[in-house]
Amino acid sequence: MKSKSIKGKSTEEIKQALENSLADGFAPTIAIVFISVKQNRKAICELMDSKNIEVFGATSCGEFINGHQTEGEIAILLLELAKEHYTILFETMEDGNMDKAISKLANNALEQFTNPSLIVCGPGINQNGEHFEGEKLVKSLEKQLGADKLFFGGMAGDDWALKETFVFTNTQESNYGIVALTLNGDKISLNGMAVTGWKPMGIARTVTKSDGKFLYEIDGKSAVDLYLKYLGKADKITEKNFKIFEDLAIEYPFLVERDTNETVIKSPTKIDHTTNALFMDNPMPEGTKFWFTQPPEFDIVEEVIEKAAQLKNDLDTEAEALLIFSCGGRKPILGPFVTDENEGLAKLWNTPMAGFFTYGEFGRVLNGRQNFHGGACCWVTLKENV
Repeated sequence: MKSKSIKGKSTEEIKQALENSLADGFAPTIAIVFISVKQNRKAICELMDSKNIEVFGATSCGEFINGHQTEGEIAILLLELAKEHYTILFETMEDGNMDKAISKLANNALEQFTNPSLIVCGPGINQNGEHFEGEKLVKSLEKQLGADKLFFGGMAGDDWALKETFVFTNTQESNYGIVALTLNGDKISLNGMAVTGWKPMGIARTVTKSDGKFLYEIDGKSAVDLYLKYLGKADKITEKNFKIFEDLAIEYPFLVERDTNETVIKSPTKIDHTTNALFMDNPMPEGTKFWFTQPPEFDIVEEVIEKAAQLKNDLDTEAEALLIFSCGGRKPILGPFVTDENEGLAKLWNTPMAGFFTYGEFGRVLNGRQNFHGGACCWVTLKENV
C-alpha cells in the first residue's frame, strides 16, 4: 500500500495538489475525504471520478493532514490499494431504521470478505436536529459483524452549526447515512485505540430519574441544580445571560461507567426549562453510575503518544497510512496542544496522515472492546500484509 495526504482551500487547490501527487507515478484507488460543509463536495467527487479514484467521504468540524490543520477546508488521504482488498459500502437510514441499514451493510461486508475490517463514518446529527446516538450504531454494527471484528471511525460534523452533516461516495450522499471502507482483514491490518483523558472528580454519582436524553435527578436531587453547583454556577440562570452549554459543558462532561470496566464521556447540551432537566447528547438510563470530571490536563497529549508508542512497540509493526478521528471538543479545550497530539501520532508512525474533528468516535481503548466514544482522540493505522 502507498499513501499520500493532500489539502486545499478549494477544489482548484485540491486539483493541483492531486496532480502533483500523481507526478511520480503514484496511482491512488481510494480518496478518504474530510471536507467542510462550506466546500463543494460534488466537485471534489467529480475530480476524483476523472482519475478513477473511489471516494469515502464525511463532512467535518475542522480537518488536518501532516503539518497542516484547518477549519472550513479539505483534507484527503490518498491510498493506492489493490481493488480486490477493499470495497466501499453505503447505506441510508432515511426511513429511520438504523438496524436495517447496518444489517445490510454488515452482511455485504461479510459477503465480500470472511474477515472484514471497517473504517466507518456516520451522521453527527439525527433527523430531529439532535446529536446522533453513536452508541446504538456501534452496538448494532458489533452485533451484526461479530465482536471480534475491527472498525474505527467517527461521526460527521458541520463546522459546529449542529444542523446537518453528510457522508458520501462518488455517486451517493446522505445527511442520515453510513459509509464504510471495508477492507480484507487478512490482507490489511488495522491497529489503533481511543483515548479521552478526562479524569473523575469526587465520588461516583447515580442517575435516579431520567427519560431518554432527559436527565432529571442525580442521587435523588435535581440534576440541573447539582450540575450548576458543580460548575460553581448555582444561581438561577437563563440561556440569554449565561452561555453555559457553549462555554463550559463541553469542558466539564460526565464520565460514565460501562459494563466493560471502561468509561465514556456524555455531555449535557442544554437545560430544558419546561421540565427542569438536563438534555444530554446521549441517554443516561436510571441506575447509570458516573463522575463529574476534571478537564484534561495538557499531559493528555503525552498520554496519547505514550500509549501509541506502547502499542507500536508491543506489536513490533510499522504503518503505511494513519487516520485520526478527534472529538471536536478537544480543539477548544486543548488549544494548540491538539495539533501537537495529531502531529505527534503522525511523527511516531512516520506515515501520511489525515483526520477530522468529529461529533463522536468509534474505536477501542487499549485492550478494550469496540465502543462509541465522546471527547476522544481515536486513531488507526493501516498496513498491507506482505
